Amino acid sequence: MSLILCRQEPVKHPFYFEGLGVRLFSSQELCYAIYNNPLLVMDQFVDQNLIRFIREDLDMAFLAARLEKWQQSGEEPDELLAMILHECDYYTASEVSRFQQGLAAYRRMPAPEFLKAKADYLFSRKQYGKAVAEYGRILDLPKGDRMDDAFQSKIYNNLGAAYARLFMTDKACQAYQKSFDLVKNGDVLKRICHLAQWNPGLVLNERFQALLTDELKEECQREKESAQALAAQADSLQELEQLFQKDPIKRFQGAGELIRKWKQEYRNIMS
Repeated sequence: MSLILCRQEPVKHPFYFEGLGVRLFSSQELCYAIYNNPLLVMDQFVDQNLIRFIREDLDMAFLAARLEKWQQSGEEPDELLAMILHECDYYTASEVSRFQQGLAAYRRMPAPEFLKAKADYLFSRKQYGKAVAEYGRILDLPKGDRMDDAFQSKIYNNLGAAYARLFMTDKACQAYQKSFDLVKNGDVLKRICHLAQWNPGLVLNERFQALLTDELKEECQREKESAQALAAQADSLQELEQLFQKDPIKRFQGAGELIRKWKQEYRNIMS
């Protein structure tokens, strides 16, 4: 995947922005990626690889030298991001100032809340594997730093949702159960019920089996059937149906392309 804006520069080696899984081909794209994804650029984003890209591919040796000098000084690292935004002249001074204020606000957040904000943002961008890692960092914090039970319950709930998007239903169920144990939330219990219906092989202990009442199971079954009906109209399935209406050669070629696209979508999710 790549990010394309209006101005193209003669970049031979695009910069890979790992946080989003995109390649950047210009100073405009670099600024856009920084400005719109502050949570993903606050920790060691400006490294030697980026400085090399700025110097050699964007032909901005002066900016690269300034960045290196600032790094060596040990001063505020967030200023490096502001330098790039100012030098590339893609955003106005007032916009860069707002960006810096946003960074400062994030820096003031307690560590668990900051990590949750980053994990939630990665989840919203469908970077589920990376979100799992960030939620895990919160749970690895010393017990006294993990906030209260309500906060931890949210972390386990979101972790379960990320695992579910990765089709790792066993781990998703474990996370949801821990979330429910901390805060007896009916919505979390419903998610456990959904997982059990989607994956009959899931093993639930007797306590959770008892909590999944017939009424709840029937409600989840109705929601599952509704979701399946919507999925039948999904673009990828419509494409597949259209393939079977073509002659054998075109059908084979089209199926190969569709499978390639599915594989790429899966890789993006798993990365």
